[in-house]
Amino acid sequence: MASSSIMFGESLVSSGSCTASWKTPVQVVPQSSLLFKPLMKCKPLAVSAHDRILVNFSRKSFLLGGLLPLNGLACNENKLGPVRRRQLRVSANAYEAGKADAFSEEPQDPVVDSPTETKNDGSRRVKIGIYFATWWALNVVFNIYNKKVLNVFPYPWLTSTLSLAAGSAIMFASWATRLVEAPDVDLDFWKRLAPVALAHTIGHVAATVSMSKVAVSFTHIIKSAEPAFSVAVSRLLLGEQFPLSVYLSLIPIIGGCGLAALTELNFNMTGFMGAMISNLAFVFRNIFSKRGMKSGKSVGGMNYYACLSIMSLVFLTPFAFAVEGPKMWAAGWQTAVQTIGPHVFWWVVAQSVFYHLYNQVSYMSLDEISPLTFSIGNTMKRVSVIVSSIIIFHTPIQPVNAIGAAVAILGTFLYSQAKQ
Repeated sequence: MASSSIMFGESLVSSGSCTASWKTPVQVVPQSSLLFKPLMKCKPLAVSAHDRILVNFSRKSFLLGGLLPLNGLACNENKLGPVRRRQLRVSANAYEAGKADAFSEEPQDPVVDSPTETKNDGSRRVKIGIYFATWWALNVVFNIYNKKVLNVFPYPWLTSTLSLAAGSAIMFASWATRLVEAPDVDLDFWKRLAPVALAHTIGHVAATVSMSKVAVSFTHIIKSAEPAFSVAVSRLLLGEQFPLSVYLSLIPIIGGCGLAALTELNFNMTGFMGAMISNLAFVFRNIFSKRGMKSGKSVGGMNYYACLSIMSLVFLTPFAFAVEGPKMWAAGWQTAVQTIGPHVFWWVVAQSVFYHLYNQVSYMSLDEISPLTFSIGNTMKRVSVIVSSIIIFHTPIQPVNAIGAAVAILGTFLYSQAKQ
């Protein structure tokens, strides 16, 4: 049997038919990706993390690779001593023994977190934290002003249109002044975006109609049932399969929403159905977005939402005129000004601008975080909206209603965990 050796570093330690040397102790674990197994078996060896690790078995030489936990022991039965845990990343490439580069002595640095990488990781965490805090704050402010406007000016089709119009105007101005680079899109992009925008429009209007009829907290409690709609649509229409944990997570969602609805003091069927339709529409929006945007031009989060707002505005405007119309708006506006005063105008501006900003930040955050983190963030956002709206509007709530809301929110969190 040909002898085997692991060679690197400056000094050697022999044990039986194996020879090893080391500077800094690490563990070398043979990988399943090697083309053949060694002619003899060795336990993990303590080796250097600073040099290229070469293993010579008979006439073959290998560069071992992988990201491995390191706590090496000695070859055969003799121990080289305990070592501390480290990580090493090298490539897994096979070399012929006769090749000139088979025994290259070029040093290979271990992959460890440098101060720069650690600093960048910390900066990224701070950036994500800022995204989340901004997203939640903007969403809370939007919901407050939106409800204040709808209380004195109950025309959800117009307020929904103004929200999209404000966002479109902001983005057109940003592109014109080159504050934001305009997206490079073509006709095919707009065709794929159309069903997404249609579903977005329906979901946006339905949610606004809901909030014009019931408390903000109740609308968001019902909207926390969106995962149940997502699973139902994906299973029944798309044939997708889900693990048992996903189905089990729907039990508290459905039960909590049902309990909250049954104990709602100011229950309104129009408001309840508006929130339910919004859930269904946003589920289809997500489905269409996944299917339609897999090919073609790629657009970043900020510009993607801008294009979505523009197309939704095109869809919504004619329906707003048909359902409500200028005469109703003029009469309602006069009543609102007489009741609140001219500053109601700034309420409308605030709810329109903040609607665009909070959605824009949420789409921008998707470029930085995983879907799971986004789902958790969305759940916590809903909690912040429910709590803040109850405090600000002094919404009466029964203990049983609060329990239902808490159970539904918990179910949403469990769903986000099980879905991954």
